[in-house]
Parts: sequence; structure tokens; C-alpha cells
Amino acid sequence: MSTQRLRCRAVAVLALFGAVLAGCGQGVQLPPTPTTAAPSTETDWEVAGSMTATGPNGPRKGVPDAPLTAINGDGGTYDKLALNSLADLREFWTAAYPANFPGTFTPVSEFYSWDAKAPRQRAIQFCGESTYHVVNAAYCSADHTIGWDRGVLMPAVAEKFGEMAVVMVLAHEYGHAIQRQARLAGLRTPTLVLEQQADCLAGVFLRHVAEGDSAHFTLNTTDGLNAVLGATVAIRDQDPSDPSNAHGSAFERVTAVQIGYSDGAQGCKTLTTQQIAQRRGKLPVTFEPGEQFLPQLPVTVPSLQSVSQVLARIFPLSTPPRFDYSGIVRDCSNATPTEPVSYCPSTNTIGTAVPALAGHGAPTKDGLDPLSAAVNGDYNAFVIFVSRYVLAVQHDRKLGLTGPETAGLRTACLSGVVTTALSEPGSDPRLSAGDLDEAVSELLSEGRTASDVNGKVVPSGYQRVEAFRTGVLEGEKACLSRYK
Repeated sequence: MSTQRLRCRAVAVLALFGAVLAGCGQGVQLPPTPTTAAPSTETDWEVAGSMTATGPNGPRKGVPDAPLTAINGDGGTYDKLALNSLADLREFWTAAYPANFPGTFTPVSEFYSWDAKAPRQRAIQFCGESTYHVVNAAYCSADHTIGWDRGVLMPAVAEKFGEMAVVMVLAHEYGHAIQRQARLAGLRTPTLVLEQQADCLAGVFLRHVAEGDSAHFTLNTTDGLNAVLGATVAIRDQDPSDPSNAHGSAFERVTAVQIGYSDGAQGCKTLTTQQIAQRRGKLPVTFEPGEQFLPQLPVTVPSLQSVSQVLARIFPLSTPPRFDYSGIVRDCSNATPTEPVSYCPSTNTIGTAVPALAGHGAPTKDGLDPLSAAVNGDYNAFVIFVSRYVLAVQHDRKLGLTGPETAGLRTACLSGVVTTALSEPGSDPRLSAGDLDEAVSELLSEGRTASDVNGKVVPSGYQRVEAFRTGVLEGEKACLSRYK
């Protein structure tokens, strides 16, 4: 990484959701390490309704199915799941639309279901096209309808990310229906804006579900919301060198969902071409000429030494830490060792098990899975190394290093600050397209970047990514004021 840019590996793309969504990746699970802290029962984030970190997640038991039907439907599990989702979406937006948008709301009332595995003679027409072998879910603006593939798409999404990910897919499609009626976009609006607005509007509905107000579904704010965001990561523009990209990176799509979840429908109105360009700033979104052919920066001692020199320029310290590349600091009097990188405050030492850290940036067996939330690349590893350095920064400033809700999230936030600094022209090494997505993937799956000095993390991937995003977009002051 000394003279090369951090560069993510291009992965194969399977167009799963047509012009609306595109997918790739790996399931989202919390590993045994770092330690997931016990969910707090009273946090600033869980502010409304009956939002819960540990409650049930998925379809409510004992609730009658919605009295809706789909053209060509089979009445099976996935049609019922889709129709119950659409019933709750209709109920929510019937109440929420007048409070946020002008005009009269007309609910989507006609639905289509098909099986992508069916022979050609059993295919139907949806939005003027045959559904033969169409693995898709979509809103059709021509006739104000929504359709989905119950044979391949819905089972694959539910198996990989859970049933609430199916709800997310349909909430996104309903977002396009809201978008059209509210005239949030026009004929010349770029697809990137259309998709992020729909992601945002889906986030508005997810908040409604998380607060316990959905008739058919519940959503907890740990594994439930983590999985939904994992599906959002999987459904992203995956190859930064592809000129046809129009849907946004994982970082951008998760950001859009979080804007809707946190700020409501009013926040979705702010998602314009100008706002997205301002948010992107100097962050790399495409490869520079020839950059896609460069190798990944190897996670080696020379590379880590190069990174450490840049970190010292970004956050100069009165007492710089000592770097030990022979392994983690196991004998630390005031901190629990963390793998694969640890920080020991008593000796002001950052210890790195280099081969283990390199493993975090290596391709996984799920690397070509088209429905994967894993974004593999060198920054998966380097961002963990960065996070242990910002613990040294906090120690130098006499800030607390324990507590996942404070020190852990502040660490993720300051790691975001470093990430933005690495994208500046002249930085060597310098952030490359895809690296932000690699960081988001790490935060959602393992969360080591958001762990405190003892390796404890908040169980909510949403909070971990939100903290990182705050650092990337708002800077150091926001980190220090928000996570005290």
C-alpha cells in the first residue's frame, strides 16, 4: 500500500433486481470475537415506540394473512409473505403520505407473481414483458403495479438474509410508487437518485416496523436490522469500473436507508443529484484509468508501516504508539487482547498478528455468491488496523477506551475520519473505489472496527455503520461530540 492505492477486488455480478437492484456476497453473522456487548435497554438511538434490540424478528405469529391476492399467484409461503408486506406498506403510506407529500395517495392495488423456473408457456406478462426466467421484483410505473418472482428471488433472499429482507425488497419497490406520486423525481432524474430515494423510503417504513406498529411484522434492532442492511450491501453496484453503474455503492445505499430510518420521509426529499454529489465529495466512486488492473495492496509489515506513517500525519500524537508486528499484545495490564490487532494503553503499543490480519482481506469461499454481504478486499484488514491506532489517539487525548456505546462507536467514527483523509489527493497510500464498501462489510459482519479496547462491540450493525458514516461525512468534531 506504500505506492499503490488500496483497491478492492472486482466481483461477479448477477442482476437480481433488474433496473432496481443488483446483487453479490455473503451472509451476515456476529462471530464469537469481538465480544458483543449485552444490548442496552435504554439508548439514545432506541427512542420511539416499542423498538427493541432483543425482541422478536420476522412475521408475527397468529396474525391472519392480508386479504390480498396476486395475479398468477400460487397462494404459497412467498406470495403470502409478499402480500402481507404490501398490505402493511399500504396501511403505513396511507397514513404517512398526506403528512409528508402533496396530492392524494393512491395505493398500489394490483400485484403479479410468477415463478422464474417455470417453462416459457407458463410465463405471464408483467409491465409489458414476459416473465420467463426473470429473477426480479419491480414496480411498474406504466400501470401502477408491483410484481415479484416467487420461485427463485424471494426464496433466495429469505434463505440468505431472513424474511425481513423480502419485506425490505418490497418496501423499496413501494418506495418507487411513492416517489412517482409525490413527484420526487422526473423523467430526467438519474437512476442513482431514483434508487437511493427508494432505499430511503424503505428505511422510513423499516422504522415503522421496528417501532412495533406493523400489523404483520416485527423487526429488532440487532440481528434483524443487521440482516436487512446486509441484504442492502449485497444489492449494490459491485464493479466500480462498470460505466453502467447507477444504483450506488454499499456505503451509499446503506446511507440512504439510514437517512430514511433516522430522518423520516422529509429526509428522503433531500436526496437529489446535488446532495449525493456533495456527500461523495472526493471519495472515490470509480477506478482511475488502469487502476482496476492493479493488484490488491498486500497486508504485510512494509504495507502496515506505510499506513502507520500516514496515520501519524492524519492524527499526530504527543506520544506516538509503538508498533509490534510480531503479534498482538497479550500481556497488557489494563486491556484484554483483541485479535488480530490489539492496543495496550499501559505500554502504548499496537500489536499486530500480520498473517491473521491478512486473512481478513483475503477472498472468501462466498466471494462469487451473487447474494453476499461480504465485500472482500485489502481495506477489510487495514480498517481494523486503523481502528486500533485511533484508540491510541483517544488515549493520547485522555478519552475513555472502554464501553462499546462510547469508546467503541467513537473508534468506528474516527476510523471513518481517517478513511476520508486517505481519499485526499496526494495521500500515499490512497483510498480506492470499493474500499468504503469493504469497511461497511466489516462493520456489519464482525464489527472489530467498532470495538473498544477490550474488543466489545454494540450488537447493532446499524449503529456501527452509522458511527463510521458520521466520521466519513461529518468529521472529527462530530465524533467527539456524539460519542462521549
